[in-house]
Amino acid sequence: MTEQDVDVLIIGAGLSGIGAAWHLSKHCPDRSFTLFEGREALGGTWDLFRYPGVRSDSDMFTLGYSFRPWTQAKAIADGPAILSYLQDTARECGIEPRIRYGHQVQSADWSSAESKWTVRALRKSDQQVVTVRCNFLFACTGYYSYAAGYMPEFAGIEQFKGRVVHPQQWPQDLDYAGKQVVVIGSGATAVTIVPEMAKQAAHVTMLQRSPTYMLARPSVDAISTFLRKALPERVAYALTRAKNVLLGMYVFSLCKRKPAKVAAYFINEVKKAVGPKVDVATHFTPRYNPWEQRLCLVPDGDMFQALKAGRASVVTDHIERFTATGLALRSGATLDADIIISATGLQLQPGGSFALRVDGKLQDSAQTVNYKGVMYCGVPNLAATFGYTNASWTLKADLTSRYVCRLLNHMRQTGAKQCWPQLQDAALPLLPWVDFSSGYFQRVIDHMPKQGSTRPWKLNQNYLLDVMALRFGRVDDGVLGFVS
Repeated sequence: MTEQDVDVLIIGAGLSGIGAAWHLSKHCPDRSFTLFEGREALGGTWDLFRYPGVRSDSDMFTLGYSFRPWTQAKAIADGPAILSYLQDTARECGIEPRIRYGHQVQSADWSSAESKWTVRALRKSDQQVVTVRCNFLFACTGYYSYAAGYMPEFAGIEQFKGRVVHPQQWPQDLDYAGKQVVVIGSGATAVTIVPEMAKQAAHVTMLQRSPTYMLARPSVDAISTFLRKALPERVAYALTRAKNVLLGMYVFSLCKRKPAKVAAYFINEVKKAVGPKVDVATHFTPRYNPWEQRLCLVPDGDMFQALKAGRASVVTDHIERFTATGLALRSGATLDADIIISATGLQLQPGGSFALRVDGKLQDSAQTVNYKGVMYCGVPNLAATFGYTNASWTLKADLTSRYVCRLLNHMRQTGAKQCWPQLQDAALPLLPWVDFSSGYFQRVIDHMPKQGSTRPWKLNQNYLLDVMALRFGRVDDGVLGFVS
């Protein structure tokens, strides 16, 4: 069965896909486009995750869209509020009618002879495979598998008589009131779940192999509140967004230039927040430098308050095995539990979950090289959104969408039907996709695209550099090849 052909097919109707659709509507109004969404609802991450307290770990003045102000008081927002923001954006901007829900893309085949992608998707409502052809493919699929989170192979897990839950598949019937809960992990998800579950559970223990840098931050941005009272909404939003972008860049730069001083500051702030009863040296002093992994935001210090009040605790140890009543640890200690939450991370999915072929040849993402953080050498008429590791995802997503619109308009003006990055320097040193030590990246780093050591092949983790490259840099830069 064939769907109507379109100029651009967007894969994914989450944060990136909805933003891409807005940019196409605004900047390429003469192009037809459709969004294929594998799930039955828009929102991506913010519809998928339903665990207690789910929230952003970036402020909404940068995680929100540049074109639509975030108007709620809380800068660190909960999942339902973010989902509502996305739903309102899709509805008010006329995007929702263009979304084809329950269309799981299975393959995309490029034909140079026809200058077309042929995309096949399983339509879940009737299990039919539908086909659509497009000139340009825009992958807004995120970076992880929606099918399942990462679950280590724990010895003896089948012996545990309680419930084991991964946050990505949170059961809505889970009753944890008055129960002993162990949360495995120390990343953003664990730091969110622990204080929220501690409000009802008998006790919550966060079990970590090693500590993570944590930083308390008010959930309400006082400067934004002041600006909104004094200025028009859009002006106040733009100023707050700029302030937060620059502040984030400054903190990241400081972490790289003076890691020891920044680490000491973070650790000292935790000491003041949790009080003398918590062993900060053991539980909150990481073995790596700040921003070698993402910082964990603690809005309004809720995690620290739970620890100080005794409703939660931290154990730093390794799991030896699961037992019938909990966990046996490498140190010889045990943890009793009624419920164990495995906040052990995501399964990254480089290149999406579908097969990609160029003129019949299956593409291996590990053999491609990034171009401006948007395209890949040797793959025509395809762009993909991948956000920052050190800042809000949407900052890069917005720039990517705007660049794609510039590229499409350039192609229309010049009569080009094909474009692709041409890597002409065979001796260009190639580097891993990111310089990031988090486990979820390291598990798949060998399967991800490479980056070069120089621009435009180098992946910027810097918003201002990307503004210059993607908003103001030449489209026809001598690296991007075009065919009419």
